[in-house]
Amino acid sequence: MALAGFGAARLDKSIDLSVDGQLTSMHVFGSTVGDALAKSGVTVGEHDLVSPAADQAIEDGSQVVVRYGRKVTVTVDGATTDYWTTATTVDQAMNELGIRALSGATLSVSRSAGLGREGISFTVTNPRQVTITVDGATRAEATSAATVAELLNALGVTLGANDRVVPAADTAVTEGLAVAVQRVELRTTTATEKVAFKTVKKDDATITKGQTKVQTPGVNGSQVVTFTETWVDGKLEGKSATGTDVTKAATDKVVLVGTKAAPVAASAPVSAGNTSGAGINLANAAMWDRIAQCESGGRWNINTGNGYYGGLQFNYSTWLSVGGADFASRADLASRAEQITVANRLYAQRGLQPWGCRSAA
Repeated sequence: MALAGFGAARLDKSIDLSVDGQLTSMHVFGSTVGDALAKSGVTVGEHDLVSPAADQAIEDGSQVVVRYGRKVTVTVDGATTDYWTTATTVDQAMNELGIRALSGATLSVSRSAGLGREGISFTVTNPRQVTITVDGATRAEATSAATVAELLNALGVTLGANDRVVPAADTAVTEGLAVAVQRVELRTTTATEKVAFKTVKKDDATITKGQTKVQTPGVNGSQVVTFTETWVDGKLEGKSATGTDVTKAATDKVVLVGTKAAPVAASAPVSAGNTSGAGINLANAAMWDRIAQCESGGRWNINTGNGYYGGLQFNYSTWLSVGGADFASRADLASRAEQITVANRLYAQRGLQPWGCRSAA
């Protein structure tokens, strides 16, 4: 019995067990660390730390330390890595794992935050060198902002409703990023513009084919156009019309176009009085000289290119319609006597109606 009591006494050991820093003194009947853990109900896994190892012997007064492993997911400047650590705070874990955070870095959790057995995920954003141009000035900044929007907010840059940011506000901030803020102002202006008249042609059976007459002169109108101008950093970028107000309507030019068939040319010269020379009729010569003076300044060979020819200003079709081709293809190519002869032919048919200067007769 004495030997049995002695053996039992040797198996009974008093040890200190620390589990994640919680110290417990206990008596253990066993010979190894594993026996002590089993006695205390402590289960360990592959990521947990046990010191001494589970198969190591224990003695009276031994100290056993258990530190549970925690899974830590860390995203540093956009790169994510999973770690296992026995640290019990974020700061301890970063030091143990060698996770570098530069001065001015931003952490998504406090460094003093505890690590439970469930683990933790957090981000580390180290400051990056960027340049920002705003209000005409460019400066360099060190920032740990994740996006351009966060950068502008951190720098106190306020955007107007129409301002632009390049690159876009949701762009991730990277080393060396250049950010530009463009101040955009929209201005409203107006301008008075001409409204050109239109030309409308109408058939008129009272006018000979090939001839035209302006019934109504065209008159330009006017309108006030409203523009929206886009000014970027004080410089005009462009403008667009946003409204029109017609202040004076244009008046169409109405041109009458002759449709009446031209008279058939006379087969022989029409006599309107005495004649001089074969086929020449110089009747009313003084009258024709007065009309010619009014029509052409008395220049019987005039050709101004306006479609009317000679001293009496025949147009091409009228000249031919009364036999002008007997003398020349156009009136300005005929002599005074020949032009008077042709004028007498037309006079016999239509009187002085064709001549604008008939009042000079």
